[in-house]
Amino acid sequence: MVRELTHFIGGQHVAGASGNFGDVFDPNIGQVQARVPLASKSEVEAAIANAAAAQPEWAAFNPQKRARVLMKFLTLVQDEMDSLAALLSAEHGKTIADAKGDIQRGLEVVEFATGIPHLLKGEYTESAGTGIDVYSMRQPLGVVAGITPFNFPAMIPLWKAGPALACGNAFVLKPSERDPSVPLRLAELFLEAGLPAGVFNVINGDKEAVDTLLHDPRIKAVGFVGSTPIAQYIYETATANGKRAQCFGGAKNHAIVMPDADLDDVADQLIGAGYGSAGERCMAISVAVPVGEETADRLVAKLTERVHKLNIGRSDDPGADFGPLVGKDGVDRVNNYVQIGIDEGAELVVDGRGLTVEGGEDGYFVGATLFDKVTADMRIYREEIFGPVVSVVRAKDYEEGLRLANEHEYGNGVAIFTRDGDTARDFASRVEVGMVGINVPIPVPIAYYTFGGWKRSGFGDLNQHGPDSIRFYTKTKTVTQRWPSGLKESNAFVIPTMD
Repeated sequence: MVRELTHFIGGQHVAGASGNFGDVFDPNIGQVQARVPLASKSEVEAAIANAAAAQPEWAAFNPQKRARVLMKFLTLVQDEMDSLAALLSAEHGKTIADAKGDIQRGLEVVEFATGIPHLLKGEYTESAGTGIDVYSMRQPLGVVAGITPFNFPAMIPLWKAGPALACGNAFVLKPSERDPSVPLRLAELFLEAGLPAGVFNVINGDKEAVDTLLHDPRIKAVGFVGSTPIAQYIYETATANGKRAQCFGGAKNHAIVMPDADLDDVADQLIGAGYGSAGERCMAISVAVPVGEETADRLVAKLTERVHKLNIGRSDDPGADFGPLVGKDGVDRVNNYVQIGIDEGAELVVDGRGLTVEGGEDGYFVGATLFDKVTADMRIYREEIFGPVVSVVRAKDYEEGLRLANEHEYGNGVAIFTRDGDTARDFASRVEVGMVGINVPIPVPIAYYTFGGWKRSGFGDLNQHGPDSIRFYTKTKTVTQRWPSGLKESNAFVIPTMD
């Protein structure tokens, strides 16, 4: 039976009125499991209007009371972890364990946001001048929006919404139309936790919905995660309309492997980092850069052995290392890139194309693929594949490995594997990438630090979660005050000085 999904506006499920729908597939079997409405401009405007009407009441909650709502939400989500993970897995194709990780990493940012009474504290200077005190306040922007991707349907919406709501804003979420059911359930749980109706709205849609959010003057800030071309479009459009924007795009994350590294440990780490979640992660390690031919030969041998042992299965198979891609277009894209790599002269060590999974013969499965002797001029190196494909690019020395990471147009994440502290310290200082791992293959910062890439992986001055998120979702007001009872002399025509 095909489910009919809705929007969530003003604290209620609202049926789509545009007449346009998208199909939500079960990636394990390649069949439609739900239909999602694609909002018209007027439907998006209705969500914005509800958010604008509800926001003043929410902003009037003191920060501690807002934190208590978020705490209740955390409890409700934890109580439903199993059912939420099953729902996420069924629409995205992640394994259940991976789906739980998706949800948990989102909850960690909400946990950070429960510290909002402290995070919103401003500055105060007594007697900055004679009888003059100066202090600052952080106040909410109003209504803000999040446009989030299919690959993390719980984590990224919570990364956006948690800090935004804690700061007193209302939030309009436009999730991916590929897997919208978890965001809709999160909206219900926010309401159950005590969030006033209309403060958190979910509007499903395509480009029409996105463009409405970007042009409506009631939306004061937009957060986005997705591909680089769309990230750049959203950033440029939002800022041209006077909005704040933080937009995160594609990645090509390198792992520099030094000769002194423990190659068994490195191989184990790269298998998870490169192939976990079928490679559909912006922090996936898609490029291994062993330094020296001997290091490369040994690493490729160890990776090959481990790749052949991977178990690719349905997302509900507890023994599966990873499941299907989210859609047939993803399968076609990966298969096309594998052929491009062959045509460009890369050495195909393991070919994951044509994989058939029992019970998922029509599902969107691609096996783990490994290339060796990839060069920097090849498309499979330059472009983001977003699938279970790892390319080995051999570097003759450390400086060449560092240069590869620095010269790539993407600068999201990078890692180095070494036992030498001096090398690691030099690498962390000189690499031109936003997030760096030292013997850590997926360097996603913990919630109270900030997440964001450099170069064409990120557009905007402030990053996701951590202190940057509080700055992004608030505006600073500075008050300079004096009281007549403390003044002996006054000249109203002179600007007050701090003498």
